Amino acid sequence: MDERQEATILVVEDEEKIARLLELELESEGYSVVKTGNGLDALEAYRTKSWDLILLDVMLPGISGIELLRRIRSMDGSTPVILLTAKSSVEDKVSGLDLGANDYVTKPFQIEELLARVRAALRMRKREPAVTEPDHGHWLTCADLKLNEQTREVFRGEELIELTPREFDLAVYLLKHPRQVLEREQILEAVWGFDYMGETNIVDVYIRYIRKKIDHGREPALIHTVRGVGYVLKDK
Repeated sequence: MDERQEATILVVEDEEKIARLLELELESEGYSVVKTGNGLDALEAYRTKSWDLILLDVMLPGISGIELLRRIRSMDGSTPVILLTAKSSVEDKVSGLDLGANDYVTKPFQIEELLARVRAALRMRKREPAVTEPDHGHWLTCADLKLNEQTREVFRGEELIELTPREFDLAVYLLKHPRQVLEREQILEAVWGFDYMGETNIVDVYIRYIRKKIDHGREPALIHTVRGVGYVLKDK
């Protein structure tokens, strides 16, 4: 069966014309769509049903899209969220990505581009392996850094490290390839997917994020830059 016919999408957009356009275009592609224009109503809709993807406007009545994203990610790290942002709202884009948004589309957008990003996000979700019996004893380690994929705990020494969902995925990839020099393109494809169409420097941005949390003020530094190539996780 076509995966689009199985996908349920929550559209959170307070501009009625845009919301209606999204509803019509997504339904014409075979998706099941529910739309709401209020942040609090969207939070209630999120809690009452399982969604395959959320299209989330940043500027909303009730609570903002960024606050709604924060609340969603406190409960759920896997449902794809694509932000709809104003062209000049760089701060919203950074905040959204830092909180775990999977992607963003800038208004005004071309509907073909948005549909392509929706398809990419759904394909990435479909490829994620199902979790069977969790192994709470299995840890990925490098020096005094350790990470548990099942419990999603990360420690540097005895200190618990809080990572966003995307930072966690990046840390997992690095820990699964210790002492291996990873090119930016390799990391981008593994963590964001080969369909990713956002900013090309996103890898450098997120390496900086997790470096600050994992390495800053600690010895030895574990995440190293290989100039002109990419990054490597290793204990000197």
